[in-house]
Amino acid sequence: MTVKVAAEKIRQEADEKIAAAEKKVSENLEMAMRIQADFDNYKKRIQRENEEFRKYAYEPLMSDLLVILDDLERALSHASEDITAGVNGIHQNLIKILSSKGLTEINANGKFDPNIHEALCAEPGDEDGNITEVFQKGYRIGDRILRYAKVKVTRKEGEQK
Repeated sequence: MTVKVAAEKIRQEADEKIAAAEKKVSENLEMAMRIQADFDNYKKRIQRENEEFRKYAYEPLMSDLLVILDDLERALSHASEDITAGVNGIHQNLIKILSSKGLTEINANGKFDPNIHEALCAEPGDEDGNITEVFQKGYRIGDRILRYAKVKVTRKEGEQK
């Protein structure tokens, strides 16, 4: 074997090793980029889940406080003028605190909507589905219903079952 042939063989082996190393580097780079993208997606998902949790974390407490809010509203409707101002102040403060945490009252005027209202009974009327009385206010936190509004609705004559 001549020196020239030996040198060519060594150069060819070196080129093959370099090509294999470059391929391995490329594979490792692609894997690192996939891992980085997966990690970024994980961070975004965890952030969304944490925001969702924080948004609705008050839900059980608010549900319990609605009983107090109902009692205050009943007391206000039957109270003498002497205590009305004090109870009204407490009522307004409670509403302010609950509202600051995302609680909003469901509108119970106009037409019945089964997505936000619960019909407890019906009475004869000129048209179907008009709300005539609200037995209990409904509330939501963000886009979630915390409690449906309990209402009485009208039903067209002759259609009652």
